[in-house]
Amino acid sequence: MMVLPLGIVGPWEVVIIALVILLLFGGKKIPELMRGLGKGVKSFKDGIKDVEKELDDVDSEIKK
Repeated sequence: MMVLPLGIVGPWEVVIIALVILLLFGGKKIPELMRGLGKGVKSFKDGIKDVEKELDDVDSEIKK
């Protein structure tokens, strides 16, 4: 039995994972899932930018 180190994903593993996802969710649901994921990532990045802006504002207030 051959044991692969954790963290190494080959091309066949990616194909198998993609097929399982396609079977579970169907072809019509995947674009909706990806759209939702994209919106979530965008919202997260916007939140990080807001926090950075607030920290910069607090930093500039402290320096005054």
